[in-house]
Amino acid sequence: MPDITNLDYARQLDAEDELAHFRQQFVIADPDLIYLDGNSLGRLPRATQQMLADLTRRGWGERLIHGWNEGWIDAPGRIGGKIARLLGAQPDEVIIADSTSVNLFKLALTAVQAQSPRHKIITDDLNFPSDLYILQGVAQAAGRPMTIQVIPSPDGIHGPIDDLLAAIDDDTALVTLSHTVFKSGYVYDMTAVTQRAHQTGAMMLWDLSHSAGSVPVHLNDAGADLAVGCTYKYLNGGPGAPAFLYVRRDLQAKLGNPLSGWMGQRNAFAFSLDYDPEPGIRRFLTGTPPILSLSAIEPGVDLLLAAGMDRIRAKSARQTAYFIALFDEWLAPLGFSLNSPRDLSRRGSHVSIGHAEGWRIDQALIQEMGVLPDFRQPDNIRLGIAPLYTSYEEIRTAVSRIRQVVEEKRYEKHGRDAHTVT
Repeated sequence: MPDITNLDYARQLDAEDELAHFRQQFVIADPDLIYLDGNSLGRLPRATQQMLADLTRRGWGERLIHGWNEGWIDAPGRIGGKIARLLGAQPDEVIIADSTSVNLFKLALTAVQAQSPRHKIITDDLNFPSDLYILQGVAQAAGRPMTIQVIPSPDGIHGPIDDLLAAIDDDTALVTLSHTVFKSGYVYDMTAVTQRAHQTGAMMLWDLSHSAGSVPVHLNDAGADLAVGCTYKYLNGGPGAPAFLYVRRDLQAKLGNPLSGWMGQRNAFAFSLDYDPEPGIRRFLTGTPPILSLSAIEPGVDLLLAAGMDRIRAKSARQTAYFIALFDEWLAPLGFSLNSPRDLSRRGSHVSIGHAEGWRIDQALIQEMGVLPDFRQPDNIRLGIAPLYTSYEEIRTAVSRIRQVVEEKRYEKHGRDAHTVT
């Protein structure tokens, strides 16, 4: 048995890694920084720098308004079609539009409206809180009384799968969940939940924000109705990049866009005063696409397609398992808890660890130790592993430094007040 704590072992794993060369495709301004927050904001692809420079100089600077007829107007569907390949969907089922929250509102509201007279929306307490805020707005806008039933997790880590499936009934209009949970990294069985929703006639909407680009997703195979997700995490699309939405092909003509805008109009430049939506996925567009930020998504998606989701998932599985093995050796004896599933089939690409001094440990790592994770209340230090640029040596060094912070009590010099962005 190899000594997993040995630095040479980590370097051997890197030498054997068939995806290691992708790291060179990203901007790494500080080679000494161990960046483990790609599950919040992915690194900048080098190709994105070059593309944006050309887009601003030539596309905007020289071509001006001609750019709309030279690819800009079709960019939401073209890039969405590439993302569809990462999600197990058809190219005409995914499009870039708005933010994740706005897309969630659009799809949740149209689903609820299509499910009259049902009165229930089901989710869980592991869902991203913003999704719950959106659902509360959907319930108010639905035009009839709606109840949001939030199923509690048994341990704050694993999805409440049994209770969730039992709660879905003939009065359920919509079931909506984060496929990969933002705190713990728990991954739902998409097919099982979707099938249960369909058995009762409910619709299913998935938030793929922590899955897209890190976990294989099979929307078509699962029969999923609807999905949304962001592009700035594992897709490396840039801070605040526009989001994507998915609508299964056979539902597109049946569902409306409650935020009907001119980009979803059948013939936008006819400027008719009556709304006549596009028949396909473009009907779910609303306003003018933000071309600079939208275009920045494409190079990161191209890298993921080149690497292949199967290979990305295989490396993610090995790296998260390696992290957990080091956790058991070095961190569990120091009072840390593992706040992510041990079962690989139920674990995404980020691992959460808990400690009573989690916030101050997190700050010591960032300010003193050259390790950049993030933190989620009440005690979660989240370590995002992005297989295209995270190395095994970085994982080993990060866990070693976490141990050092606790053993040397370095966290004690840091305050308890949280920052606005954690």
